[in-house]
Amino acid sequence: MDKLFENLKIIDLSTVLAGPSVGTFFAELGAEVLKIESPGAGDVTRSWKLPSEDPNENVSAYFSSVNYKKKYLTLNLNAPEDHSILMQRIAGADLLISNFKKGDAKKLNIEDATLRKINPKLIIGKISGFGVQSDRIAYDLILQAETGFMSINGEANQGPLKMPVALIDVLAAHHLKEGLLMALLSKEARTINVSLYDAAVSSLMNQASNYLMTHEKPKRQGNLHPNIAPYGEVFLTKDGHNITFAIGSDKHFQSLCTLLESKKLMQSEAYKTNQLRVKNRILLAEELSTPISEISMEVLLSDCLKNGIPCAEIKSIDQVLNNDLSKGLIREEIIQGKQTSRITSIAAKWK
Repeated sequence: MDKLFENLKIIDLSTVLAGPSVGTFFAELGAEVLKIESPGAGDVTRSWKLPSEDPNENVSAYFSSVNYKKKYLTLNLNAPEDHSILMQRIAGADLLISNFKKGDAKKLNIEDATLRKINPKLIIGKISGFGVQSDRIAYDLILQAETGFMSINGEANQGPLKMPVALIDVLAAHHLKEGLLMALLSKEARTINVSLYDAAVSSLMNQASNYLMTHEKPKRQGNLHPNIAPYGEVFLTKDGHNITFAIGSDKHFQSLCTLLESKKLMQSEAYKTNQLRVKNRILLAEELSTPISEISMEVLLSDCLKNGIPCAEIKSIDQVLNNDLSKGLIREEIIQGKQTSRITSIAAKWK
């Protein structure tokens, strides 16, 4: 499938994470993606470095994560000569990706109408923060705050907490990919606009419905699930490992009780249904912790998997990326002289 879009030519004018990750998605599938950057620093994420990274290199790990298999060109779009070069590239392109602030496209003379005079078939994908009419600067943190994610993330007795990945950018990128794929399928010159705000709110899913249908405001519960228990509680095994369960059905719960040899838990009226387990989840977690603490992680995990009980060891990132299941998802490339690595943007597999 790495040649699926080998005849597709894409101009990537976007920066940071959402837009560039869309370009990388198409590049992984064979498209020719030209990333155009402004003179000087270029994409700001080139400078977003960990303290351990070389300050003299122009390619950061963050930049590498969403820029893969692209060609690079530096253009000052305010300069007539460079603007002309862009227009020449636009003439032969199939798709354009951008995330300009309100008014910038007009200042740079690259509004949709201008581009389609050059290329009537051009498909245009745009990422904005709060919609095309807003000029508000919108980093992922700002969107996590504005769309409720921080208010429901974190422990109950602590303050709001952002997620440690720019998840709103990731969600918006997926929405833009879908829109662009639909435009390619329809073979029409469409403009697809995706705002980070819309992508975030549309991803509230069950938390939104919980409020819309019950008027009960979602609150911070740490790892816990508002509708399922035990789900997200963290337990310590005999050998000091952290393990968690996603007990999504009565059958799962009965199987867990059987494995833990606890007739008391299985027969308790307080835990007979999922709704009752949610209501009594604190006491349930306390009662589960003792038998779990008497079993090693390897034995417990193995027995749970054998019996169809959803559970997992809580792993660190290094454990994940050194796991054989993950190694096949790593993509490597030399960008401007620097060896880079990232995780693939494509999880789907074809046969």
